[in-house]
Amino acid sequence: LGIGGAAGTGALSPVCVCVPAGPRERLLYLPCIYRGTGTGRPDFLATVDVDPESPRYCQVIHRLPMPHVGDELHHSGWNACSSCHGDPTKSRRFLILPSLISSRIYVVDVATDPRAPRLHKVVEAEELARKGNAAFPHTSHCLGSGEILISCLGDPEGNGKGTFILLDGETFEVKGNWEKGGKIPNLGYDFWYQPRHNVLLSTEWGVPKILAQGFDPRDVEKGEWEILGNSGFPWDSWGFRGISEVLARWDCGVGWIVHESRELWENNSMFSLPQEGKWEAEKVIEVPNKKVQGWLLPEMPGLITDILISLDDRFLYFSNWLHGDVRQYDISDPRHPRLVGQVFLGGSISKGGAVTVVEDRELRDQPEPCVVQGKRIPGGPQMLQLSLDGRRLYVTTSLFSAWDRQFYPDMLAEGSVLLQLDVDTERGGLALNPKFLLDFGKEPGGPCLAHEVRYPGGDCTSDIWV
Repeated sequence: LGIGGAAGTGALSPVCVCVPAGPRERLLYLPCIYRGTGTGRPDFLATVDVDPESPRYCQVIHRLPMPHVGDELHHSGWNACSSCHGDPTKSRRFLILPSLISSRIYVVDVATDPRAPRLHKVVEAEELARKGNAAFPHTSHCLGSGEILISCLGDPEGNGKGTFILLDGETFEVKGNWEKGGKIPNLGYDFWYQPRHNVLLSTEWGVPKILAQGFDPRDVEKGEWEILGNSGFPWDSWGFRGISEVLARWDCGVGWIVHESRELWENNSMFSLPQEGKWEAEKVIEVPNKKVQGWLLPEMPGLITDILISLDDRFLYFSNWLHGDVRQYDISDPRHPRLVGQVFLGGSISKGGAVTVVEDRELRDQPEPCVVQGKRIPGGPQMLQLSLDGRRLYVTTSLFSAWDRQFYPDMLAEGSVLLQLDVDTERGGLALNPKFLLDFGKEPGGPCLAHEVRYPGGDCTSDIWV
């Protein structure tokens, strides 16, 4: 059945696309960033051939440059997905590419020729500012109404503001703000929604004008609200029919950053459950700090920068960007996740680097450097994308150019990479595929930073079922 491509919006349920029915991915789309690398070129959308039978397997086969320099493409979404299932007027034709720094939103036609996408429209930053007092767009999801919902980090002056904007699903014009009434979060970042429960979950990152300069550990000490966010927010969305307000705030404490939000596909509950009308957060997985020498702080936290859940609700995956590992947990019992797979793909604590680990609650020794086809991998594992059958996990290494420059300066000079992990879907387990390496340091325009992965027909981090 598949999730569906340009001819449709998707499947009725994730059961229709997970093991073993899901079609194998043949193409990937990745936003590639030049901002901050010292190369005065525009960011571009790369099309990658991942068909094992193709003579151009594991190669960039097309590059769509944006018309401006300095955008910082980041995340992406679709004009329509499985939330529009059953509506014959909707099709997954356009990829929505918000720009984190310039605040432009690019609409890319991927249906006319999936192997060579073309630019369809540019929504300028002035329109976001004028109609929504919003800027720094981040996460994009389509709604069952056919509209497109995009979270923003702040206002046009660079102050923090956890606002959302709505785009018309046909014209891509800004319709205004999604939230209505009540206080909104001081900061914004990622979000996920579940129409069956009339709930949207949003998270925080930080104040845009501060984030753009890089990370300063002193900022964390200035207060939980001032610079970096540490909370998650459930929203009462009333079926996305015009009422949207914050129900609660989860405060995870100083020193924590609440980044990504995902829900189980069928069960729709994992870390947080409404109990007697209240929302409470329950910690079920912890990554301990490591005491270190040779780093900017005496303790190195585990920075979980991306998570996803397999379509069968069996496994949860996350990337631990600073320490350098990708983890797989069996979440058959959602409140008691069980670690079943772990692999190190670079990171800051590898042997032979500048950092010495002096106390570690998890590892007996520092991990070996990750070397693929003779190349020592720069950076750490960041964005994740899982194949529909759950057997292949794609991993990129760039987080955000300003933070890349600070934590992994070698990556700006060498470019980021795309790797692939083989997944044991029966017992659990991860293994690096030594035959798969896409080195974005070898791009014709110079080394660049590849970020998020999308499939033309939908994937494990963009579709939402109603």
